[in-house]
Amino acid sequence: MSDTSTPALDRPATFGDVFAVAEFRVIFGGFGIFMIGETVKMLALSVLVYERTGSGLLAALAYVTGFLPHALGGVFLLALADRMPARALIVGYDLLRLVMVAVLATGMLSPPVMLTLVAVVALFGPVSSAARTALLPEVLHGDAYVLGRSLLSVAAGGTQVAGFAVGGLLLGLVGPYGALWLTALTCGLSALLVRLGLAARPARIRRAAEGADRAAEGADRAAEGADRAAEGKRRSRGGAVRETLRVNRELLADRRIRGLLLAQWLPGSLLVGAEGVAVPYAADLGPGASAGVLLMAGAGGMLVGDLLVGRFVSPAGRERLTPWLSLLLGVPMLAFVARPGLVPAAALFAVATAGFAYQLGLARRFLEAVPELRRGQAFGLVSTGMMAMQGLAAAGAGGLSELLAPGIVMAVAGAASIAATLTLWPVLKPAARQC
Repeated sequence: MSDTSTPALDRPATFGDVFAVAEFRVIFGGFGIFMIGETVKMLALSVLVYERTGSGLLAALAYVTGFLPHALGGVFLLALADRMPARALIVGYDLLRLVMVAVLATGMLSPPVMLTLVAVVALFGPVSSAARTALLPEVLHGDAYVLGRSLLSVAAGGTQVAGFAVGGLLLGLVGPYGALWLTALTCGLSALLVRLGLAARPARIRRAAEGADRAAEGADRAAEGADRAAEGKRRSRGGAVRETLRVNRELLADRRIRGLLLAQWLPGSLLVGAEGVAVPYAADLGPGASAGVLLMAGAGGMLVGDLLVGRFVSPAGRERLTPWLSLLLGVPMLAFVARPGLVPAAALFAVATAGFAYQLGLARRFLEAVPELRRGQAFGLVSTGMMAMQGLAAAGAGGLSELLAPGIVMAVAGAASIAATLTLWPVLKPAARQC
């Protein structure tokens, strides 16, 4: 790897450092294409199901149908991210999505069967996502890795916005079936880009076992090498479901890893509860108020926060800011008890979501805390837990909105995020040696 991907630790990496790495460009481009395709697919499927059934409930289920299966896949299948080569997993999932979307686009399936097919395929989503994320520290080093994580977060938000815009245009031009066929094209394009642009790497467990065999030749590392080789062989023999459950338990049993997982899951996920009641809040403001304005402001704040903190704050400064940025998530939401109008509400949303940049200060520490052999599963566990927590927070906020005004619910979500931050403050705060 070129030294351009390993900038000095006393300064933040630059976009030039990160994009100079060819494999990161492939990961970034493939992820962007993937996200646009997924967004268009969800939108087209939701419209298609509604057109065929007239059911708002089924249309909503079509839009979020990948959520629960994604969580289940994260609980039971994540071991595959370390047991199989990353490139093969990413390409394989893209091809599986291509077949699925092509079948949906034929119009031969009934809506319930369509939703079932999407749910089954979504089971493997967290495995592909974990494989992609675990590749980052292998192609980017030092602070470039943290900035790479930031850029993927920015890409996720930006491409979702682009996906909604493109999806809306395609639905008007070619209808939901045509939009699905074009989504199939994005799946093929993503698979081709990754297949041609990423180097072939053995699975992490295989690499660990082979490295251990070589290390065992040295007398001072013979015992360690034998242990690692034995662990690699034992894992390769176990079933993926059993291994996933076992390693998840081991990760959660480690106090340091558990603390960092909770720090990544809770403060931000609790804020999502406020986003979950954006629609009733806008409706409560009266005609002319749009929930879309609030949600776009939230997405914009998150993108700006990630860009500014990731690019212009030093690595050490980023870690010092971590607990304060986490606190920023909840504090602006307290103002919603006063039921601010649309413009100030959007500004509050933007300021609050800028606090999501706190996760950049945890990225290096989490990478160091997790054994390399379990890296894919660990990153997948972060994503799975985050989705589960966000879903629970949104559901809880929705239920609470049946009893309280939407603005009060948003303030409660902010207070819950603040409480989580204060509870996790010792974890969020960097150790003295990192200051």
